[in-house]
Amino acid sequence: MTQIVEIGNSRVLHFSPQGQILRTAADANDFISAAWSNEADFLAIPVALLGPDFLKLSTGVAGEVFQKFVNYGLGCAIVGDITQALDSSGALRDFVRETNKGKSIWFVSAFEELHGRLEKPSLQSQQS
Repeated sequence: MTQIVEIGNSRVLHFSPQGQILRTAADANDFISAAWSNEADFLAIPVALLGPDFLKLSTGVAGEVFQKFVNYGLGCAIVGDITQALDSSGALRDFVRETNKGKSIWFVSAFEELHGRLEKPSLQSQQS
């Protein structure tokens, strides 16, 4: 079941693994719409909802989808085990490493990991 979870300063829309598949950049519109309908600012999307080509960076799907989310002010975490995809793609390993350093797009192994990341105070609020 898709649910809203408040974590730190974020309102997270945690999608059910049995929901709509995110195959194309056009499919991202439905996820954005769901976020707006629920007044969410962060999406938690299970790996089970990713289309078969999503993690193949050469298709451009992940880049287009993530760019849409960022353009609309939404953070996104892909939640689940992507070890097999990482093992077969150095480019994906680099992409995941770099996105995980940022504040908008993350790949986490479990929802609890996302919870921990969102609860951490930002450097900016520590300096205030």
